[in-house]
Amino acid sequence: MQTDMESNKPDSTMLRPSIKDIARLANVSHPTVSRALLNNPLVSKKTGERIRRIAKEAGYRPSAVARGLLTRRTQTIGVVVTTVADPFAGAVFSGIEQTAGDHGYSVFLADSNADPDRERKIVQAFAERRLDGIIVTSSRVGALYLPLLAEMGVPIVLVNNQFPGAFAHAVMIGNVEGSRAVAKHLIALGHQRIAYIGDQSGFQSDTERFAGYRAALKAAQIPFREELVCHGDGKAEAATLAMSRLLQLHELPTAVCCYNDMTALGALHAVHSHGLRVPDDVSVTGFDDLFFASYTQPPLTTVRQPMYRMGQLAMDSLLSLMSGKKMVGTIRVAPELVVRKSTASPRKSGAPAKPAAGSNRR
Repeated sequence: MQTDMESNKPDSTMLRPSIKDIARLANVSHPTVSRALLNNPLVSKKTGERIRRIAKEAGYRPSAVARGLLTRRTQTIGVVVTTVADPFAGAVFSGIEQTAGDHGYSVFLADSNADPDRERKIVQAFAERRLDGIIVTSSRVGALYLPLLAEMGVPIVLVNNQFPGAFAHAVMIGNVEGSRAVAKHLIALGHQRIAYIGDQSGFQSDTERFAGYRAALKAAQIPFREELVCHGDGKAEAATLAMSRLLQLHELPTAVCCYNDMTALGALHAVHSHGLRVPDDVSVTGFDDLFFASYTQPPLTTVRQPMYRMGQLAMDSLLSLMSGKKMVGTIRVAPELVVRKSTASPRKSGAPAKPAAGSNRR
């Protein structure tokens, strides 16, 4: 004969108990169990603790879908990157994912392929699927999200927004400060003919880094020379061509500030291909401090972006927004100059002699 106590024990054949099962075991109503599991103050502390203990002993695991219906939260966020192959995006994503996981959130990752229309469609799809929040790295849409915010009703944080204009919430590196610091470093070494290889896409980051470069020249009373400015597309191949054009000048630059580390990689290749040496003939600098910067030949002087930390800050901002807190519009992160062996004082005789055609001097 089965006693009342035995009838209230969890059924050993119950693979995954439901809220109704917990209600039967606790001898309370279904809604009371739901409230207790959500720590609702309508349930007394003693009753809530008893229900949660019974649920734990029974092996109850809450359904994410059911919890979402009750709390109107999915415990998921979406992250949009320009490309999953981008080392910058990968490092930022690591910071986002770690922080999200620490707070019980899952992350959906999507690749926009640097296409503004695709980026916008992904964000709208995330919003329609009722994700709790969205982070976009190196956004090609930027301030155009502003009129959509009220319509979508989903908090959005941008990391290094690539187009000018105000945005409600963003995490940005100090581009002007970083570029000015690396140009000042070259000037302190004695360089006067300092070139700049930028990005032709019209990104805000390039505009600000170019401004930092010019500010350093102006502060040192070094005349700005238009012929020392070339543009690539932020990738190594185009930078190789841009650097090659600079090496066709009658008087060569003794140093070059590159928009990013991928640009610097192409510049290093071009200098070596023209029979010149870094930094003996030309000093080369980058921006980002990607994982390969310390492994180039020679190791690259660059500006470090704390990419992992920027991902953490973006997720922290999103968490605050999702909880209804008011946040500072844009968080500016301080860059750090990292000096390695790709920069040195110029030759005492000035700019290096233009290499003869076909030269392969090392």
